[in-house]
Amino acid sequence: MTSLHHLNTLDRSAFTAALGHLFEHSPWVADETWPHRPFRDAAHLHAALCATMRAASRDRQLALVNAHPDLAGRLAQQQQLTAESTREQASAGLNQLSAAELATFQQLNTAYRARFGFPFIICARLNARDAILAAMQARVHHSAEAEFQTALGEIEKIAQLRLADLMR
Repeated sequence: MTSLHHLNTLDRSAFTAALGHLFEHSPWVADETWPHRPFRDAAHLHAALCATMRAASRDRQLALVNAHPDLAGRLAQQQQLTAESTREQASAGLNQLSAAELATFQQLNTAYRARFGFPFIICARLNARDAILAAMQARVHHSAEAEFQTALGEIEKIAQLRLADLMR
């Protein structure tokens, strides 16, 4: 548990270390948000982090999107997800899929990546397994730009929940 006061007093490297996990394998978001301290509250901090992400170049945003694992994908099967991703996927029951369900997820992941060039991203903690499957099936028909923006929005939700966990 970390307080906002504590985060506001950290030097840049400690701030980045404390918040770097909020955006999957992308501590640059926290690092580049540090100069905007002090933050009034958790919502202000989250908004600043998201503003940093949104202001980044398209290539950097794409790298962030691509840093996310496939849902119920190879990394999950090999137990190589980050602790946060493991908990998030488990919260939606993605760690308890039947062989047929796993095959469906993998097929949808492959189709999505083939169409857009990045993984399907959804805030698993806010969705049940069936809702995630339905979203995967529907979103594969969207435009690439719509999906890219949706992915960034889902990353913002993920980061908000991870920040809330940190500040409990």
